[in-house]
Amino acid sequence: MTSFFRMKNVKIIHLPQLFVFVHACFAQADFAPHFYDNGPYSHNGNLALFSLSEDTPVGTQIYCLNGTDPEGQEVRYGLSFDPGSKEYFSVDPKSGNITLVEKLDREKQDSIDVLVSITDGQSKVVERVTIFVMDANDEKPEFQNMPAIIDVLETTKSGSSIYNVEAVDRDTGSGGSVTYYLQNGQSTLFAIDRHSGVLRIKSGETLDYEKTKTHFVTVIAKDGGGNFNGKEQFLSSSSTLTINVIDAQDTPPSFIGTPYFGYVYEVSVQGSEIFTVVAKDGDVGNPNPICYSFDEGDDGVFSINKTSGSITLLTLPMYLKREIFNIKVRASEVSPEGRLMDYAVTTLVIRVVDLNNNPPTFYGENGPQNMFQLSMYEHPPEGEILRGLKITVNDSDQGANAKFNLRLIGPGRMLRVVPQTVLNEAQVTILVEDSAAMDYEKHHFLTYKLLAVEIDTPERFSATADIVIHLLDTNDNAPKFSSDYYIARIPENSPGGSNVVSVTATDPDSGPWGDVKYSIYGSGADLFLIQPESGIIYTQPWASLDAEVRSKYNFYVKAEDAEGKYSLAEVFVTVLDLNDHPPAFNDNFLEKTMVIGAPVKIEAVDDDAEVPNNVIEYAIMKAEPDNNIFDINADTGEIVLKSYIKSMAIIQNITKQTDFTWSLVVQARDRGQPSFSTTAVVKIDITEATQLNGGPLGSFLMQSRNKPLQILGMLAGVISLMVIVTVIISTATFMRNKKSNRILPNRRVRRRPRKQHTWNFKNPFKTPEVPGEKFKVEEEEREPEVNVENVNYNNNVTNVVRHWPPPPPPNAPSLPPPPPPYIPRETQRAVPTISATVAAKSKKKPVITKQDTVNKALVSELKLRLEQKRMLTHQ
Repeated sequence: MTSFFRMKNVKIIHLPQLFVFVHACFAQADFAPHFYDNGPYSHNGNLALFSLSEDTPVGTQIYCLNGTDPEGQEVRYGLSFDPGSKEYFSVDPKSGNITLVEKLDREKQDSIDVLVSITDGQSKVVERVTIFVMDANDEKPEFQNMPAIIDVLETTKSGSSIYNVEAVDRDTGSGGSVTYYLQNGQSTLFAIDRHSGVLRIKSGETLDYEKTKTHFVTVIAKDGGGNFNGKEQFLSSSSTLTINVIDAQDTPPSFIGTPYFGYVYEVSVQGSEIFTVVAKDGDVGNPNPICYSFDEGDDGVFSINKTSGSITLLTLPMYLKREIFNIKVRASEVSPEGRLMDYAVTTLVIRVVDLNNNPPTFYGENGPQNMFQLSMYEHPPEGEILRGLKITVNDSDQGANAKFNLRLIGPGRMLRVVPQTVLNEAQVTILVEDSAAMDYEKHHFLTYKLLAVEIDTPERFSATADIVIHLLDTNDNAPKFSSDYYIARIPENSPGGSNVVSVTATDPDSGPWGDVKYSIYGSGADLFLIQPESGIIYTQPWASLDAEVRSKYNFYVKAEDAEGKYSLAEVFVTVLDLNDHPPAFNDNFLEKTMVIGAPVKIEAVDDDAEVPNNVIEYAIMKAEPDNNIFDINADTGEIVLKSYIKSMAIIQNITKQTDFTWSLVVQARDRGQPSFSTTAVVKIDITEATQLNGGPLGSFLMQSRNKPLQILGMLAGVISLMVIVTVIISTATFMRNKKSNRILPNRRVRRRPRKQHTWNFKNPFKTPEVPGEKFKVEEEEREPEVNVENVNYNNNVTNVVRHWPPPPPPNAPSLPPPPPPYIPRETQRAVPTISATVAAKSKKKPVITKQDTVNKALVSELKLRLEQKRMLTHQ
C-alpha cells in the first residue's frame, strides 16, 4: 500500500539534479486507491488472469474494473497499452466497463498486455495485467505441399504409396486436428489415409498410360470441429494433386512413312544421301532413342547413320552391280544404359536411275491424266480420304531428279495432299481438312489444281492436274423461321376463315429436303388453322373471337422438312376489342331515396373488354318536374343535389311544390367508336336526415334499434297496460251502471263489424300459420319496400336491398288513440266489454310526418330482424 501526504504552500526550487521542497506544511495523510482482486474467473476486479475468446464480437462489454479508495473518494479508471501496441479495449472512466473495440485473432497474438489504472484525483495506481486470448475454431486447414504435380510410373504396384499430403490447422484442440478425404473417392484409383495423409494406389487398381495419361485428385482436409460464436463449426479446405502417369517401355518402335523408296542417280557422287528412314519408339510418353542398322541387302555399297537414319552412297554409281537394292533396315530402342531393346524391321528399295530428262507425270487408272473428277456428299468427316480419286504421280528419272513437291491450290483449306514430298513415285492421297466449309449450299462444286514441282533440279520440271469435286446435298439443315415469334392482331367478331398472320420458314437444302410443311399446336391453337404449304394462319370456319371472353392466344408453329427436321416459333394473337356492347343498368326503372347532403349512386356496366369501349359517362337527360335541382358525376354516376340546396324548405321555395319526388332520365354512354348509350328512369324521394325527437320513446327506439326482442317486450308491455286500463275503466263503468239499474239486456249487446279499421293485438308467443304474419297491422296504405342495410336511411346502394317474399314487412303502427274521458253527466247506454279490438277514432287518414316515416322505418327494421331470427329457428 502506497501513501503520500498532501502538501500546502509548497515552493519548488530548481537546482541542478535536485528539487528542494521548501516551506512544506503537511496536512493530513491520503492513501492511494486500489483494485479488488476477485480471481481469474471473475468479470470484475483488476483483469488479473482474465481470458477472452477470440470470436468475441467487437463492441462486447467484457469486463468491469472495480476498486475503491480508503477515504471513500470517487475513483476513476483508466486503460492503456504499451507504445506501438494495438489498442484492443476501451474503458468507461466512471463505471469501469471495458469494451472490445478491435477484432481478436489468437493465431496472430495469443496474449495482450494492458496497463489498468485507478485514481481518486490525488493519487493514481497503475498495474500491468495480461489478458489471454482463447482459441475458437476460425481457421481452415492449410495445405503445406499442395497443389502439386507428381510423376508416377504406370508399372507402380497396387497399394504403393505415391505421395504424402500435409495440411496444418493453426487452431488448438479438436479444431487443430486434420483429417484427410478424397473428393469422389469411390470413383478414383487412389485412396488416402485419413490421419497421415499418405496417398496410395487402391488395392486391385493399376495405372495405364495408354488409357489415362493424367489424373487429377482433389484432397479435402477437414478439422475436428470446435466452438465458434457459440455454435459447433467444422472447417475444411481442398486442393488438387496432379498425377502424371509415366509411360513404361512396353511397345516396340515403328517406322514412319513406309514403304520406303530411294534412288541413285547416275550423277550422284560418293557420299550422297540417298534416303532417310524415320522410326519412333511406340512408348510415346517416355520414348527411348532409336539406333538404325542394316540387316541385309546393302552389299556394302550403302551406309546408314545410327542416330539419324540417313542412308548414303559409299561408291560411284558406275560401280553398282545391281539396278535395284532391297535393304532390310532395323530400328532398335536404346535403353538409358545403352543396351539395345525392342526393334522393328522394314524394307528400303533403292533404284539406280539415269539423268533428269523426265518431268513429273500424273496417272489415272488408264494412264496419264490431267483431269480428275469426283462426286461426294457434303460435310464428309475431317481426315477422310477421297478414295474416289485414283491418282499416282511419277518422275521416271532417278535420284534427285525424281524428287518433287506436291501442292494443292484451291478455295480455302478444305483439302490437303499427302505426301507433300515425293521421290520418284507416290500414290497421291487427298484428305478432308475442313468439313464445315464443304457445304453444298455454298459451293455446288470445288475446283483445285494439283501441282508437282521438282525440288533440286535446274530444270524445275513441273506438272499440273485439275481436280473437280461435285458436292452432293444432304439434309443437313432444319427449316428456320424468319423470326422466333410472331405477333398478330385480329378484331373480334371477325368471320371464320379470316387470315391472322403469315409465317415464313426456309430450308436451304435442295429437293424434297428443302420443302417445308407447317403445322400448329398448343393450348391456344384450337380456334386456328394453318395452310401447310404457305404458312398462312387463319381462324377456324366456325370460330367466333370475342375479346370479352378471351383476348390473348399463344401457340407454337412448327416448320418441318421431309425427314422430320423441324424448328419452332411462337405466335401471339391479340383479339382487338370492338365496341359491340352498350352500357346496361341493372333495371331500367330505379327507385332511390336521397337524404339531403348524401349522394345517390347509379351504376351501369359495359361488357366490352378494353378502354375506352368500357368507360362509361353519365348524364341527366331530363328531370320531372322540369326544375332540375340535381347534378351527376359523369365518371362515377353519383347524383347529388345542387350545392345551394341545404334543406327541404329550399327545395319547396324553388319548385313551389309539396311533393319531393323526382323522376330523372339518366343516360349512360360509353366512349367507344361508335359510341353506344342507354337510359334509365330514376325515381328519387328526397328527405332530410333528422334525429328522432319523439321524447323518451324515440330515444328508446334509437338506442334499441339493434335489439328487436327488447322493443317487442316494450310494445307488449304498453299494449298490456292499455288493456289493463281498459278493463279497469270498463269495470268501473259496469259497477256504476249496476248501481243505477241501467244494465241493458244481454241480447242488446252489439258487436262492432270486422270491416272497421281496428288494431289486432295477436299473441307474439304463438306461432302463426304464415311466417311474418304475427306483427301484421291492417292499415289503409303500405310502403312497398324498406331498405334495411343503410343506417343513414338512404337506399342509394342498389346491390344491398333485401327483397323478401310477399307479403311485405308491415309498417310501424301509430299509437292507438287514448280512451274517451269519463263524463258523469252523460248516460252510458252501451255495456262495457273487454275486447282486444279498439275502434279507430276517425276514418280520416292521419297526416304522416317525416319524423313518423323515420320511426316507421326503424321499427320495421327491428321487426324484420326478429322475424328473420324466428324463421331460422323454425328451419
